[in-house]
Amino acid sequence: MERIARRRLALELAEPADGVVSRAMLAAAGVTRHDVRCEVEGGRWRLHGRQTVAVHNGPLGVVARRWTAVFETGTTIAAVDGVTALQHAGLAGFEDDDIHVSAVHNHNADRLPGVTVHKVIRRVSGELTPGGLHRTSSEVAAVRAAHWARSDRQAALVLLMTVQQRLTTPARLAAAQRVVRGRTRRAFVRAVVRDIAFGVQSLGELDFARLCRSRGLPEPSRQVVRQTPGGRIYLDVAWDGYDLVVEIDGAQHRWGIAVTFDNLRQNDVTLSGDRVLRIDIIGLRLETDRFLDQVERGLVHRRAA
Repeated sequence: MERIARRRLALELAEPADGVVSRAMLAAAGVTRHDVRCEVEGGRWRLHGRQTVAVHNGPLGVVARRWTAVFETGTTIAAVDGVTALQHAGLAGFEDDDIHVSAVHNHNADRLPGVTVHKVIRRVSGELTPGGLHRTSSEVAAVRAAHWARSDRQAALVLLMTVQQRLTTPARLAAAQRVVRGRTRRAFVRAVVRDIAFGVQSLGELDFARLCRSRGLPEPSRQVVRQTPGGRIYLDVAWDGYDLVVEIDGAQHRWGIAVTFDNLRQNDVTLSGDRVLRIDIIGLRLETDRFLDQVERGLVHRRAA
């Protein structure tokens, strides 16, 4: 192939991948290994691993590095996954510089700097997004990211942020959790996804009253009705003889206009003479003792006259 023609063709092939292309794609387009070697030796192209060719000699950008990770792991079985797939879909504010790739469990690949390859038992139906970079859907990626996270806190955060930033819906996240198998913190991930999808309705599993009893605290009443200047409201948790109220917020309470209504509701309760503690349900799973310490302090110091 004539040099100018092959360089133009290589640029076109590499354009969607931010300047990189696989040897297989070049070969399918008629660019031979000899052609690639000539361009590399001439300093116009650069190799990155065994399968990836950059059609320039500069550093690789973030997107190009993701494509390279897939090319080097194997395009037929590998996909960008976990936090990396979410970042590619637009996740903001969650820092993880490693590139996470999933591959079927019987695949062996060379270690790549900055790339973590996670072996999965199987692909679930429809988990790969069509076109472009090989990557998993946001709901599948979020569940896997939670299983691969360094801590429960990080796992809960990535699940919450995925829904809060509208990369998926609570229903789709819950559906993915039921079919995506993880090797770690299965019960925790299942509980957090339920909290995100169903909010306070899932609290029965956690049993706030049981937690209070375990600390020797008075057992609270649930769904207490109060009449306030703003109208009749239902309080999540209250105690007879105490001016303490606990509001247990599902994940959806942090989204959109719900915050405004929660603030109005809490202000009405406070102006009626009660002290309000707010506990988000995810936080209650992660920081049980710290929240119960606050409840205990409230019950000791806030007895109604």
